[in-house]
Amino acid sequence: MADGIIYSRRTAEGPRHGSEIADAFSAWDAGRETWVFVSPHDDDVVIGAGITLQAALAEGVAAHVVITTDGRMGYCRLPQRRTITRIRADESREAYRTLGLPLEQLEFLGFPDCNLNPYRGRHFTTIGDPTEIEGASGLQNAFPYIIRRLRPTRVFLPTPTDLHPDHRIVYEEALISLFHAQGNIWPELGPPIAQVPRVYEYATYCDFIAPPQIRIAAPPEFLERKLGAIRAFSSQEQIEVLVEVQRRTGPVEYIREVEFNFYSPEKYADLF
Repeated sequence: MADGIIYSRRTAEGPRHGSEIADAFSAWDAGRETWVFVSPHDDDVVIGAGITLQAALAEGVAAHVVITTDGRMGYCRLPQRRTITRIRADESREAYRTLGLPLEQLEFLGFPDCNLNPYRGRHFTTIGDPTEIEGASGLQNAFPYIIRRLRPTRVFLPTPTDLHPDHRIVYEEALISLFHAQGNIWPELGPPIAQVPRVYEYATYCDFIAPPQIRIAAPPEFLERKLGAIRAFSSQEQIEVLVEVQRRTGPVEYIREVEFNFYSPEKYADLF
């Protein structure tokens, strides 16, 4: 149990508050929890779930962050156009180090920033392509590979209401990848997972599609680390605006659990 964190969950009887993380995250499996935070861009998890990530680490969760795109379109000055991917990768390492994430639990998939449409699905590719895994590429190649290898109990995705197409594409491709990961398809990507992880959304720039069920309120030092991690992305010249927004919000984050169920006709039998 991490000191000073209050976990809250909305229920049919009203909000429930407690100091145990299991008060907010149902079916808690102490000692076996593995969380994967999928970030469309390098800073999205920091902004939308930086306190949640810190709480997970403080609770002993094996937390991983997967950065989907390479940041190539994030330059604010023309001389950075050819170097921004390296700059942002270095900034990412510093940001997640600030949040306490072991860097061996930070992964870069290297898909082209602002150009994810051609990488929907899965296709065979030339070995040596920076996005190649087991002779294939595509988001539905990379995400099942990650899920089968890490075998998470919970996966955190960007809310699909975000205006940035990369966020919506990552959300959709990650969800179908959960379906792929639990089947026998594409055995070169690893053995199927035995159970589909629970799915959650974090919000970066836009509201949730429906109210979140979970609130994490942490001590002030969690916010200071989050602000320090945001500031690590100094190549993003509008970063101080984000810092001020987060400072006004305080050390609080909201998470929405997604009802993710495969079709079962039996659930509708009693309607007729």
